[in-house]
Amino acid sequence: MNRKTIISKCIAFVKETLEGAEAGHDWFHVERVYKNSTLLAQHIECDTLVVALAALLHDIADAKFHGGDDGVGPQVARSWLETTGISEPIINHVVEVVENVSFKGGNALRTHDSVELDIVQDADRLDAIGAIGIARAFHFGGFKNRPIYDPDFEERTDLSVEEYRKRKTPSVNHFYEKLLHLKDRMNTEAGKKLATKRHEHMVAFLDQFHAEWRGER
Repeated sequence: MNRKTIISKCIAFVKETLEGAEAGHDWFHVERVYKNSTLLAQHIECDTLVVALAALLHDIADAKFHGGDDGVGPQVARSWLETTGISEPIINHVVEVVENVSFKGGNALRTHDSVELDIVQDADRLDAIGAIGIARAFHFGGFKNRPIYDPDFEERTDLSVEEYRKRKTPSVNHFYEKLLHLKDRMNTEAGKKLATKRHEHMVAFLDQFHAEWRGER
């Protein structure tokens, strides 16, 4: 199976698997991450097949929708990859990227390092900030029936994986626990440049939000 066929089949598999998924983690999210990954990969020497497949499979079974089980996504990814005839080293590399892409709290550490992970992780984080990041944050908050904002909520950035997942953080407070910190967690120079512009959009939005909340504008 050649590269083009593998990627086409992977796209079809992901679309089918994520049909009906929460809109912040659906096929359109994956497609954006895939496009961002392709853009970033143009600036870095890397295995573009690993980047493409990892980007497409990175949210195939997000732990937050599977009882917090981080093993489901990598297992689903591996099972599908094994049907393609791809070599075991490439499969292992893609799965390791899938295992480490997601933000799991301020104290979470990566268990794998590669330029391919750097690229896909940056691409995923770019989709969590800026105008789309704002839209995704409020969609997920509504999906979970969480408050828009709680001025008395204690925001923390030193959470363990378990603490982070148990938190029912209001949507605006979530910006201060995660989204505003992503700009400084980018791995690649190209990712950092794109993140800076998107970060500025979030800051402007929050300034306006808080002014309106206080009744000043």
